[in-house]
Amino acid sequence: MSGGQVAAHEADPTAGALAAVSHGTLEVEGRLVDASNTTVRCLATLDGVTVRCVYKPVAGERPLWDFPDGTLAGREVAAYELSVASGWDLVPPTVLRDGPLGPGACQLWIEESDDTTPLVGFVPEAALPAGWHPIADAEDPDGRPFLLAHADDARLARMTVFDVVANNADRKGGHLLVGTGDRLYGVDHGVCFHTDPKLRTVLWGWAGQPLPAEVPPVLADLAGRLDGALGQALAAHLTAAEVAAVRERVAVLRASGRFPVPGGRWPAVPWPPI
Repeated sequence: MSGGQVAAHEADPTAGALAAVSHGTLEVEGRLVDASNTTVRCLATLDGVTVRCVYKPVAGERPLWDFPDGTLAGREVAAYELSVASGWDLVPPTVLRDGPLGPGACQLWIEESDDTTPLVGFVPEAALPAGWHPIADAEDPDGRPFLLAHADDARLARMTVFDVVANNADRKGGHLLVGTGDRLYGVDHGVCFHTDPKLRTVLWGWAGQPLPAEVPPVLADLAGRLDGALGQALAAHLTAAEVAAVRERVAVLRASGRFPVPGGRWPAVPWPPI
């Protein structure tokens, strides 16, 4: 494998990559030790094309009290299917396949741009960037006031809508990646699609505000797709009740026309938030 092969696909992260991620030979590069579940970075090679990917074997999933064992990898794939159907392509190509540690989710690796300004983070209270939305109060080790905040960015607004529909229970700032061409991606969707309200996110800046004009047509299209191909694709990884809950969340968003507000029955912001 040459570095040029990988770099060529980082320039256009989705062109031809899905085939390599789906069917390519996986060569382990190393484990991502900060991940809560077993997460391995690999090279996937098919027909002379090599791309980097993240492989999460089902066997390495940590049991959770509220999500059935062995279902996180399928939820990662369901999130990709929802992303594709939305037309926003917010989730890197993701498939369920066999690998060195057995079946698991395999997702295209997104190389973050070095010159991208962070969209979410902790900022001094007195230096909140213009247009940013404060989410929660914080302080540094010396007791100086900080804010958890995020930019007023259309890409983040789309991601917020996606997370509401997917019922994402863990949208940390570190799960938002800006790749080549300023494309925003969301990763780590193993704890999505529960039937109970579990939305936890750092993207509460638009809570209660009207949805952007581009969103209602997307929701209407998703509603139709959920009764067809998208519903069938999700059903391969989710229960019938979970797919029905996706339909219900789309319907609620369409009816309200507004971003939701924290409900109070579930922690609104994940920990750690970044």
